[in-house]
Amino acid sequence: MLPWVVRRTRLPLLALQCVACLSGRATIGNGRFRVNSNGKLLSVWLLVNCVSCDRTSKLSVHDRVPVRSLPAGLLAGYSANSPSLVVDTLLNPLIARRNRFALDWDGCWELHAPPVPQDPWPLQVTVTFDDPVPVRPEWLIAHGLGISRNEIARRVKIDTPLKRRTKLDFSFVLVGPIQ
Repeated sequence: MLPWVVRRTRLPLLALQCVACLSGRATIGNGRFRVNSNGKLLSVWLLVNCVSCDRTSKLSVHDRVPVRSLPAGLLAGYSANSPSLVVDTLLNPLIARRNRFALDWDGCWELHAPPVPQDPWPLQVTVTFDDPVPVRPEWLIAHGLGISRNEIARRVKIDTPLKRRTKLDFSFVLVGPIQ
């Protein structure tokens, strides 16, 4: 069994329309939260910057929630701009849906794959994801093995659809050595 790992190299860009210059990309910049408390209610935003004009926009994380409803550690993380909390917030699909943005993973990940041994055949390969990077298995296998997509169709046995993006771990069997 041969283990492959897909790892994030940097945080993805956000596919988010800028209100100032109409650019379609934003970045989290310095990874900062803005916390606003009004009596017993609290609002938290993640600040993002436009890639083109550097305008700062806010992504709603919590909107007018009771202060006591959030754990003290979470509040401290927002106030201290915890980098791990920034990553967790950015990768949270509920926050992406609420704020109407998608993550642009192009160039943000790499495949760690050991060399393919000459024996034994067939060879089973397991692919694990350290972060939820959406990638087509067909492209990942072609990139990792250095073979064409036509050859993948002939020599790879897999239960996952090859042309549909996935973030979930999968495995495949390679039949016969690579030429």
